[in-house]
Amino acid sequence: MRSPLLAHRQILPLNAGGAVAIVSAAPCDYILNVISFRRKLQPSLSLLLAFASAVCLSAAEAPRIVQKSGRYALLIDGKPFLMLGGQIHNSSAWPAELPQVWKSMEALHANTIEAPVYWEQFEPEPGRFDYANIDAVVTGAREHNLHVVILWFGTWKNGNMHYAPVWVKADTAKYPRIVRPDGEPIDVLSPLGRSTLAADKAAFVALMRHLNQIDAEDHTVLLIQVENESGNIGSVRDNSDEANRRFAGAVPQELLTAAGKQPGTWQQVFGADADEIFQAYYQAKYIDEIAAAGKREFDIPCYVNVWIDYPPAELPERRLDQPGIAYPSGGPVQKLVGLWRKLAPSLDAIGPDIYSDDSAFYRDTIHAYHRSNNPLLIPETGRGDSFAKFLFVALGEDAIGFAPFGVDQSGWNILGNEPWTAHARNFALLEPMGRELAQLEFDGRLKTAVEEPGQPAQELDFGAWQATAAFGFPQRDGRPAPGTKDAHGAALVAQLGPDEFLVTGVDASVSFHLPGKLPWMRSQILSAEQGVYENGAWKPLRLWNGDETDRGLSFYEKPLIVRVKMQRF
Repeated sequence: MRSPLLAHRQILPLNAGGAVAIVSAAPCDYILNVISFRRKLQPSLSLLLAFASAVCLSAAEAPRIVQKSGRYALLIDGKPFLMLGGQIHNSSAWPAELPQVWKSMEALHANTIEAPVYWEQFEPEPGRFDYANIDAVVTGAREHNLHVVILWFGTWKNGNMHYAPVWVKADTAKYPRIVRPDGEPIDVLSPLGRSTLAADKAAFVALMRHLNQIDAEDHTVLLIQVENESGNIGSVRDNSDEANRRFAGAVPQELLTAAGKQPGTWQQVFGADADEIFQAYYQAKYIDEIAAAGKREFDIPCYVNVWIDYPPAELPERRLDQPGIAYPSGGPVQKLVGLWRKLAPSLDAIGPDIYSDDSAFYRDTIHAYHRSNNPLLIPETGRGDSFAKFLFVALGEDAIGFAPFGVDQSGWNILGNEPWTAHARNFALLEPMGRELAQLEFDGRLKTAVEEPGQPAQELDFGAWQATAAFGFPQRDGRPAPGTKDAHGAALVAQLGPDEFLVTGVDASVSFHLPGKLPWMRSQILSAEQGVYENGAWKPLRLWNGDETDRGLSFYEKPLIVRVKMQRF
């Protein structure tokens, strides 16, 4: 089936003066060839050629994740990008559902939609691919000025096989399932099934080849999620005859090296964790092979998301804190993320799906995945208002992306249908300066303060300057900040120069002072300029003074941004 997106690019004719008019994203090599030819007739086009070369070089650079001084950035067209996303419900990536999806994305003020591609829809018969859904998502995203993260629902989706095609589900001999210790098969495909791997890989390669055809120059698609919360629900590992044969044998040298272990059988090397690590090894290798094959077709970042390991108190419906029950066994949960990074080098990131709003647990999870060899990406989190402040926590940890789940209007949300007003408020505040924030993050110049119960004030250290973030209002003269009732306050401060800062927040005030001194002691505000970023340029709106600055720069519910210049005296 030919995609209608393949014919969307065109170039308008050159006019008599030799100017080029480009509609959409025309192939750069063609543009440069035309300009070079006209330059032979009109040498003054040299500057135009140089300009076009620079533009094309930037436009040709596919999305990628880069690292600098221990920090990561997602580069889009060569510049850092902060993904403020919304993930739609599992069954919302159908053309009939998309009109309400686009309305929801607009209300959320998101810059990115996370949308699934279903193996069962994409390949209804072996080798026949249907591009209708993916084309509708990409076309609609472009029309609504959104980027896209593609979620591949293939072999695994939430620890099961529910999105595999009928022809895979029906042929249990060719596409084997996980077998429990008691010999019962379950509705999870085994990573030991080479036919299953070949089928999933072929479909994923077809998907990536198509995305390359329709998006190699537009860069609408930012990231590809390979599978969804992979692993087994129902058994710690596969107990088929083939799996048991391998489990009784020696641990592969690759895994021994990755884990820093000495040779032996699985039980000898890993003891009580042997079953789970056996599953993790074959699962990581399976997904890595799929990702590597797909990236050979379209080399953009690939990641996996994780159903993480929650303490029993956080997940009372799954009381046994055991792999295969509390979470899908074999996935890169907190204790296995480091091992997965070594076993699946084709993946660019491993991102936790976090659905607990307990602050200590949320922060611990962020720290488990924000590693020197893994960028922080939160591809799913709760949509309720109690989760919104963790965007600021994530930004303080150099996150490249953040997305609440189930933000469209379709159907019942298994995780609850709480309104997401606070997420929309945060996105409306940050998205207009998302590029600037991403660059400041990458440069290590951005810090955040997020309120916790009993902690109504925090200090941010910028060396020569300190910033006190205080939460809750009113803050009367000489009295401590009261904090907010539900501890939702947040402040963001970025250093633009030695004495200049970008400041914003939610139910917070920010006061600058010299180390060891109170505000106004040997220092003063030279100017506090409220404004907005428009197309990368700062646009001043008004100056703050008097009540707006005497008790700190104060931010309530309305999105406000201030550039402040300080002076010592």
